[in-house]
Amino acid sequence: MSDVTRVSLWGLVNAYLVREQDGLTLIDTTMLQGPKRILAAAAGLGAPITRIVLTHAHGDHIGGLDALKAQLPDAEVLISARDARLLAGDKTPEPGEQGKLKGDYRGAKTTPTGTLEDGQRVGSLLVLASPGHTPGHMAFLDERDRTLICGDAYTTLGGVATTARPNPRFPFATIGTWDRPTELESARKLRALEPARLAPGHGKIRESPLPAMDAAIARAS
Repeated sequence: MSDVTRVSLWGLVNAYLVREQDGLTLIDTTMLQGPKRILAAAAGLGAPITRIVLTHAHGDHIGGLDALKAQLPDAEVLISARDARLLAGDKTPEPGEQGKLKGDYRGAKTTPTGTLEDGQRVGSLLVLASPGHTPGHMAFLDERDRTLICGDAYTTLGGVATTARPNPRFPFATIGTWDRPTELESARKLRALEPARLAPGHGKIRESPLPAMDAAIARAS
C-alpha cells in the first residue's frame, strides 16, 4: 500500500499527503477552497502535517498556502529558490532565462522556511529539478514505492500528457507553461527514473505509467 494519498479538489487539481515517521508531508495546497479538504484528509490519516512542499508557484498549487500556514504555524514550507521569488511576487527574469512567464502568479504572504535543490531528500522524497512549466518547477520521487509526484510536468486528465504540448482534452496546464523545450527535457528526465506510479497535479494517479509517458513524450517531440 502506498504512503502517498491524493487529495483532489473537484477532480481537477491535486495535493498529496505523504506519510513519514514524523507526520505528513503535504505537497501543494490547491486553491483557496482546498485547505478544509486537505486538513480533513490529514485527520483521516491520523497524523499531523509537519511540512508543506510546493512543486511550483502557480496559483492553483499555492492558493491554499496562507490559510494552511495560519492553521499549521509550526509546519516547514519548502519551494525551489527560483520559484520562491515568484511566490513573493518578484517576476524579474534571471540571467539566461528566455520567454515570458505564463499562468497565475498570485503570490502568497507566507515566507518559505527553506528552499529545495535537485538531489536533496525530504523524508522519503527525492527532490527533482524539473524546470519548464515554471523556471523553478520541482517533482518528487517517493523512493519507497517509486511514486513520482510530478506537479505539472505531466497531467493525466484526458490521458497522460506532458505540458510541453497542448492536450486538446485538457489544455489548461500547457497554457501556463513557461518554456516548452525545457519542459520536454524535464519530462524525459522524469521518465528515465522509471516510476511505478505517476501522481500529477491534474488528474488521477496512473499506475504502471511508462508506456503512456513514452507516448506523451513522443507526441511532444
